[in-house]
Amino acid sequence: MDILLIAGLWLDGSAWDDVVPALKELGHRPVTLTLPGQGDGDASATLEDQVAAVLAAVDAAPDRPMVVGHSAACTLAWLAADARPERVAKVALVGGFPSADGQPYADLFETRDGVMPFPGWGPFEGADSVDLDGQTRGRIESAAIPVPEGVAKGTVRLKDERRFDVPMLLVCPEFTSAQARDWIDAGDVPEVARVRHLDLVDIDSGHWPMTSEPVELARLLAAAAADA
Repeated sequence: MDILLIAGLWLDGSAWDDVVPALKELGHRPVTLTLPGQGDGDASATLEDQVAAVLAAVDAAPDRPMVVGHSAACTLAWLAADARPERVAKVALVGGFPSADGQPYADLFETRDGVMPFPGWGPFEGADSVDLDGQTRGRIESAAIPVPEGVAKGTVRLKDERRFDVPMLLVCPEFTSAQARDWIDAGDVPEVARVRHLDLVDIDSGHWPMTSEPVELARLLAAAAADA
């Protein structure tokens, strides 16, 4: 199966470099996406530009792909399911949940000069980064790409109720599947609560399992693709 891989804020397609060979070994065709404004030097990119890039990859897949979103890009994966419910075989969300209609995409940190730079490790201390050593943290931070303000502050627009028929897998890294279930039941993630075919799975990692547990992440994604 074609598996489209979308990394979260400040990351480009190279974030999946250690996951790709493991997915290939398991018989799948991984496609990494470098989004407008997160790898091409275009600080004027908007959320709409990123959505268009994801949809172009969905449309280019020879078969119905599974779309994987990490962190904030969970929303991009879900926007693909909304725009192409008949084309997306499944979505897998790693370490995040999709924003609801009308919410900002990722207005999470201070923007400067039209971009949202990586804020340092302070906001991610604890479970998010406990599995990353100093060298790995330094590598991630030095490669971090400031996110265009037009992306971070873009408004999420969801239109097609058929998105709730697209199967979803939640991969739970820095939080547990039990915690995720509690948040869903409490109404904190309304989009997920309405999904008709939902699976949850735990992975023993922090917020960046593609870096710290790439082989195990590939195994979980391959299993989800096999069920799609």
